[in-house]
Amino acid sequence: MEIKEQEEVVQQQYLTFFLADEEYAINIQRVKEIIEYTTVTKVPKVPEWIRGVINLRGNVVPVVDLTVRFGLKERPVSKTTCIVIVEIEQDSERAVEEPPAFGTRVRLEYLFGMGKLGKKFALILNIDSVLSNTELLTVSTLQSSTVNAPMDAGEIAEGQPEAR
Repeated sequence: MEIKEQEEVVQQQYLTFFLADEEYAINIQRVKEIIEYTTVTKVPKVPEWIRGVINLRGNVVPVVDLTVRFGLKERPVSKTTCIVIVEIEQDSERAVEEPPAFGTRVRLEYLFGMGKLGKKFALILNIDSVLSNTELLTVSTLQSSTVNAPMDAGEIAEGQPEAR
């Protein structure tokens, strides 16, 4: 009698994007939404890779510029620039083998591995490791301190009429 083992194939989907002409990917299950790049309110005394915060349906959401975070060449905001809202877990286990130790300008701990895209590859980001626990605390503090902060004189609260 012959016993055949079934091999379970798990397909995963990834959102791919470019940072400084290099293609990256994030597991689509971690992506909550993609929004048009909008006005980002600058916040003083934060690391340069935090561009500021946005108001997303009443929630303060910090905007992290991965190009700056990874030390890559910055690009100006264009029509194709967008903000990807992701969910981050701390202390997650790796489900993918380590990426090769060559051919990337980004530190290896930021990567899960490489995913094949037709004839080319995209670097799959380990979105949980891009920011350290201390940096996540900075972002969390930024969110909570900005919620109750007064707005600049030139800003109008969402849903409130403009003062005349």
